[in-house]
Amino acid sequence: MRLSLSAMLVIACGSHAAFGQAAPVQGPSSGFERLEAEMGAANAGPGPRTVPAKVIPVPDTVSPQFRTAVAAPYRAPAWNANPSDPAAWKALVDRLAAAGAAGLPALREKLGVTSEAAVIGGVKAFIVQPRQMPEANRNRLLLHIHGGGYVYNPGEAGTLEAILMAGLGGFKVISVDYRMPPDAPYPAAMDDAAAAWRAMLTMQKPQNMAVFGTSTGGGMTLALMLRAKAEGLPLPAAIGLGTPWSDMTETGDSYKTNEWIDNVLVSYSGYLTPAAKLYAAGRDLKDPQLSPIYGDFAGLPPAILITGTRDLFLSNTVRTHRKLRAAGIEASLQVFEGLSHAQYLATLDAPETKEVFGEMARFLDAHLAR
Repeated sequence: MRLSLSAMLVIACGSHAAFGQAAPVQGPSSGFERLEAEMGAANAGPGPRTVPAKVIPVPDTVSPQFRTAVAAPYRAPAWNANPSDPAAWKALVDRLAAAGAAGLPALREKLGVTSEAAVIGGVKAFIVQPRQMPEANRNRLLLHIHGGGYVYNPGEAGTLEAILMAGLGGFKVISVDYRMPPDAPYPAAMDDAAAAWRAMLTMQKPQNMAVFGTSTGGGMTLALMLRAKAEGLPLPAAIGLGTPWSDMTETGDSYKTNEWIDNVLVSYSGYLTPAAKLYAAGRDLKDPQLSPIYGDFAGLPPAILITGTRDLFLSNTVRTHRKLRAAGIEASLQVFEGLSHAQYLATLDAPETKEVFGEMARFLDAHLAR
């Protein structure tokens, strides 16, 4: 027996009408009907969207290891810290840095990575590299700019991402320990990053190098590209932008849509606002050296960008990607399910973390000369 296409679609969709029976009407519950009416009335005209209070479950589409991170409570005390004075800022930063650095020796051992303190271009740094260097990467060198909202992760604590890139990607990395407020607001951090890059240009060919970082490190990577271009310095072959803080002005959809869902940053009104003010020290936040999204991206290197569906900086990353594309720059946007801000740096055994660094390593390998 041959069936027409329409008959096959009816059967495939499971309709009772195909067998001469009336299809049951599946109406919404009374609770949904009430909510539907409320939301319809609240959003009947153009303007901001009103949404109901709701509970968002932990997705079952992520790995078991990562599910624990997605379900974790807000990251206290860092997410809403606002110390009253410079001494209190430094005490908090030092306490968190000590806690962060404590587990790094074991991680280096596990990944077969070494770390050595150094001075590069007059700036404190760490040279992080695998004990067994892959042949393809022997003449390659990466500059790492750590994250932390311009205030967190001084010293060894700032090398976590560099360790992961060295161990999982097989690259030699120079992680710059740039100066930070409250002692050293803008432009100290950018001066240090630029000095490190100038020094690295004497160590390796620019086509064999890349610059990468997450959050503040991603924003500073972009700002460094703008500064190097303005100063006529050679640019690297590629850049890696992990959920970059490319706009310090709280502009972007996800600053609101992911507020209170991202369990790392949580809200821009948490520590980000005072940290931005502390770093900028009165400077216009739309200055491209603070918010590089407002700069000219023409001529920048190919870029890979990492973010997640719960990331407060999702819009930062998406807007940066679109602006790179508009400038004719090759840009790969990688969005991970359930990921809050930079959460791949906190779930070290999760498949998602290995996938993040695998994606970045493959992108760099495709663009760096040997």
